[in-house]
Amino acid sequence: QVQVAESGGGLVQAGGSLRLSCSASGRDFTIYRTNWYRQGPGKQRELVAAIVSGGDTEYSDSVKDRFTIFRDNVPNTVYLQMNSLKPDDTAVYLCNVLAAATTGPVYDYWGQGTQVTVSS
Repeated sequence: QVQVAESGGGLVQAGGSLRLSCSASGRDFTIYRTNWYRQGPGKQRELVAAIVSGGDTEYSDSVKDRFTIFRDNVPNTVYLQMNSLKPDDTAVYLCNVLAAATTGPVYDYWGQGTQVTVSS
């Protein structure tokens, strides 16, 4: 079992920046892919950024060149750096981890989400 927790959301003015963190914990697991989704009020859930174990990344057109997904030296933690924020970026941001136990299948694990609100 893998637990996923997001942090770093908050209220920011348009043009500002926030950094979200996604931390996965558990015993003896391997993460294959980490996705950041968001769901704004009245909108469908949207995949905004992803990073795979080899380091390749992908972004939705709506956040490309403004958001950066990356890992650093903290194990099993992925960050989403969000710059030049717009009111349209207001949403609950959810981290989704695809991981497997040492000899098991890959499962989806989700965090509870963190609210990002961008004021105009």
